[in-house]
Amino acid sequence: MTQPRKQLVSIDDTAFYNITTRCVRRSFLCGYDKFNGKSYEHRRSWIEQRIRLLSSIFAIDICAYAVMSNHLHLVIKLNPKEATQWSTKEVLERWCCLFKGAPIVQRHMAGEELSKAEREAVSDCIECYQKRLQSLSWFMKCLNEPIARQANKEDNCTGHFYKRLLPFALRAS
Repeated sequence: MTQPRKQLVSIDDTAFYNITTRCVRRSFLCGYDKFNGKSYEHRRSWIEQRIRLLSSIFAIDICAYAVMSNHLHLVIKLNPKEATQWSTKEVLERWCCLFKGAPIVQRHMAGEELSKAEREAVSDCIECYQKRLQSLSWFMKCLNEPIARQANKEDNCTGHFYKRLLPFALRAS
């Protein structure tokens, strides 16, 4: 039976995980499709650029990766202690590199004067963002979703682009 990722990932057991993401519909992630004569090699740069961006934002280190014609392998190291050392400003800056942030956060970032209740709401957002920035699930969402949208647009189709595969821990023997 399939288990949720949060039950499979345990930083107490190991910080290292091998993640595989596979395409559906016989889609090409990159490479050359001999059947239709199209090259999808340009997509490799999409993935590499996204991996670089996310590794600079999240508290997750990329140890290795391989981009294949229809799937991607990542070996990652979870580094939650790094996130606990970030200032509240750094958390917001990192999050806002990827997302706009809640309207209250946008006002805070713009330097607007906030009431006590609004400052507490911003603190709650910061706590939430800090957890997300050390989450493997959020990392994979932020990696896969934009790539899938670009590929679907390019392929002129809708629906799933990736098949959900679960991570497995890498343990020293």
